[in-house]
Amino acid sequence: MHARRYKGPIIDAHHHLWDLSMRRHPWISGRHVGVLGDVSHLQQDYLIDDLLADMAGQGVVGSVHVEALWDRIHDPSEETLWLEGLARPAGIAGRYVGYVPLAAGGAAEMLERQLAASPRLAGLRETIRWHPDPARSWTLRGLTEHAAWRQGLALLRAHGLVMELLMNPYQAEEVAALAAALPDQVFIVDHCASPLDRDAAGLERWRRGLAILAARPNVAIKLSHPSAYSEGTETEALAAVVLPCLEAFGPGRAMFGSDYPMARRSMSYAAICDGLREILAPFSPSEQRAVFHDNAARYYRFPPTEPPRLSPPDGPWTVARAAGTRRRRERSGERPADPPPG
Repeated sequence: MHARRYKGPIIDAHHHLWDLSMRRHPWISGRHVGVLGDVSHLQQDYLIDDLLADMAGQGVVGSVHVEALWDRIHDPSEETLWLEGLARPAGIAGRYVGYVPLAAGGAAEMLERQLAASPRLAGLRETIRWHPDPARSWTLRGLTEHAAWRQGLALLRAHGLVMELLMNPYQAEEVAALAAALPDQVFIVDHCASPLDRDAAGLERWRRGLAILAARPNVAIKLSHPSAYSEGTETEALAAVVLPCLEAFGPGRAMFGSDYPMARRSMSYAAICDGLREILAPFSPSEQRAVFHDNAARYYRFPPTEPPRLSPPDGPWTVARAAGTRRRRERSGERPADPPPG
């Protein structure tokens, strides 16, 4: 074990939350969901208390909630309003990456509703994971090249929002060209650019894609959920996914993300943090802090300190969450908590 393992504050740049009693995440209801495989480990609520329990002892001072495929038949600002109704410690889910269908008519109005829902909105995410194998493909090919989508993307710059992309290595040239065309727009690539194909040709495609993406200074990467693409959960196996990202982007444009609870299937939260601490131990203290904290603070515009977070008023999403919690407690026989004084 290295003596220089990181011991400072952490911002988790990628996690999700959901309350299944609200019926806004139909993708979780099936046992198998496309390339995700078995999602049975996700078929339970994952709320602030669950996140805090997983984060315990790791020094997490802030986190970024990333949209969790809120049912697309509903306005995406619903998810942001729901998040605003959750009481939590300062900094936790302190910034949001939401969703707007940028190619749709009315995208500008939907973005305005997102911005009005919360000042914590720091970016939007788009899924562009095309793969030549239909079983591994989430979207149609070339979405970011559509004129309507690019017109929607142009709305983000005025509000200082990042554009986050869930992509495959096959989209590397497409995304690099997009970043070159829009040098003032920040793009953040999720999940180590998702090296799904683990054969020699697939790994070479991924490494080449990392170099192409990293050549654009306005592109950054999340070192999130490497165990989804590694040969195991040992540090050496995780390093085979993480280190090529760091070699391409450097510690100044890479950031930690847990992808919890998605990553719960393979690793505990503590194991994820410890694995990255071990991988980063040879790096300088300032480089370690950049990956674990400072880069996310910069890209997602976290202030040095957040004001104390008070319990929110009983809006519609707060009431729905409370009702779901009450039902779960009644089923388990748990005594409800006493109401707060005054």
